[in-house]
Amino acid sequence: MAVPPAVYSLLTMSVETEIKFRVEDLAGLTRRLEAAGFRLRTPRSFESNVLYDTPDRQMRARTEILRIRAYAGRCLLTHKRLPDIGPGEDTHKHRVETETLISDGEALAAVFLSIGLVAAFHYEKWRTEWEDGEGHCVVDETPIGNFAELEGPAEWIDRTAQSLCVGQEQYITLSYGRLFEQWREQRGSSAQDLTFAAVSECGVQR
Repeated sequence: MAVPPAVYSLLTMSVETEIKFRVEDLAGLTRRLEAAGFRLRTPRSFESNVLYDTPDRQMRARTEILRIRAYAGRCLLTHKRLPDIGPGEDTHKHRVETETLISDGEALAAVFLSIGLVAAFHYEKWRTEWEDGEGHCVVDETPIGNFAELEGPAEWIDRTAQSLCVGQEQYITLSYGRLFEQWREQRGSSAQDLTFAAVSECGVQR
């Protein structure tokens, strides 16, 4: 049975190549993006993400994610996995990404729960999205600090990073989940989700 286009649309699958880097000066990065020819694609918007997994975290063990994201008035279903050939990380992070717009994230979440998946991790941020016609830069204000992501061809990433005064030693290929784990360990926080409320409430234990 065909799925109505109003429910699922714009299905895409591609190999995503990206890096993150920490941002200490948001205004300064904005100026450098504009000077490098970037145009604002999506103004600063709140983003909420929930990762779903089996109760024993089989997807995590396979380095896969299944995510429902609400951002800028849209809801997206995303699945990511390691490439069939080549490394998942070298200088850059590489993932096979399949993504589609959905009309009702809550309904899909209910389906996931009914078939035995669990909401394994919740993370949120304020995101601003930029583009230059060849790749994207997203600027994320998260509960554990500010980061930017460059996504596009590897050569473009390196060239753009250089124009933004970002050296390869500053590249980060970890997910926000892994960055959160590092942050919790370093600060002794008991927060279970990377949300503004959870990080604020649990604070630092040491």
